[in-house]
Amino acid sequence: MTAAGAVGLNTGVEDDHPDLTDLPWPLTGADALREELLAAYGDPSRGHHGTRHLAEVLRRLDELAAAGVTYARTPVLLAAWFHDAVYDGERDAEERSAAWAEDALPGHADPATVAEVARLVRLTEHHRPDTADANGCALSDADLSILAATRERYDEYVAAVRSEYAHLDDEVFAAGRAEVLRALTDTPALFRTAHGRSEWEQPARANVARELAGLPA
Repeated sequence: MTAAGAVGLNTGVEDDHPDLTDLPWPLTGADALREELLAAYGDPSRGHHGTRHLAEVLRRLDELAAAGVTYARTPVLLAAWFHDAVYDGERDAEERSAAWAEDALPGHADPATVAEVARLVRLTEHHRPDTADANGCALSDADLSILAATRERYDEYVAAVRSEYAHLDDEVFAAGRAEVLRALTDTPALFRTAHGRSEWEQPARANVARELAGLPA
């Protein structure tokens, strides 16, 4: 169970059915790729890691930008689109998502952008960007911001994550979930951006502590 999978990364309180026509897409002349990615996220077998998740991560990136967080918009937005492009509960989903980006983006973006998108997608497996990595910090914070949701939304998210691991028994799932949550929170700061630390750090730690307290020891 990877960090991305077991945390089931999503974002705050948003509509269950986002307007998919309004999602920011930074490439011109690549509408077919956009639709291919939307189809992947819209696969009904995915459960939690669907189009709502994609929409929320993109909105959190907009929130960070509005708060003054600087990052390279095109590669970070593309990384958000690709970061769960492949999702099937297997350990190498992030790697396969990055490989999809490396295969699909040439011809639409320059080699440096393609390489940066793939790097950022791979980073979402563990969410440990260097503090000097502005792009990585922005994407990681947007992806982790679900941890700071309201209690009701957080509990909904936890249930959605559990549903995606229905093939695991409760004991195995709880052990994996606890391991990932403890690894994430065993750091001086969950969030790397100033906005993330000021707005999301405290509620996220409270939510995670409450969840851990309810998991089997």
